[in-house]
Amino acid sequence: MYAIVVILHVLISLLLMTVILMQSSKGTGLSGAFGTGGGLGTMFGGRGVATFLSKVTTILAILFMLSSIGQVLISKSRSGPQSVIQQELNKPTATSPAAKLPGLPGTTTQTPVKQDTTKK
Repeated sequence: MYAIVVILHVLISLLLMTVILMQSSKGTGLSGAFGTGGGLGTMFGGRGVATFLSKVTTILAILFMLSSIGQVLISKSRSGPQSVIQQELNKPTATSPAAKLPGLPGTTTQTPVKQDTTKK
């Protein structure tokens, strides 16, 4: 299921990039190949191509967002391998090596202090 959503997401993103590049900007862009000279221009008219491409862009953008949300929801429900950060957070907390050093406050291993019993 996840693989299908990823494949659809990649296809939608490729189509979205293509449609965005086909739209005319201040220059002619790639839409000049389909614009007034032939192709889509004769089918939809000069302004019809821009309207059609903007509608397709909107639809593809909505599908892109929905597929992104779908990927997040599916990946949260999967119990696959965790990231390294999640694995470290799930580890039980252990005492730090510094806590085992003698003489530090809060440590249980303290070295006994020798008292000088000889009097001078």
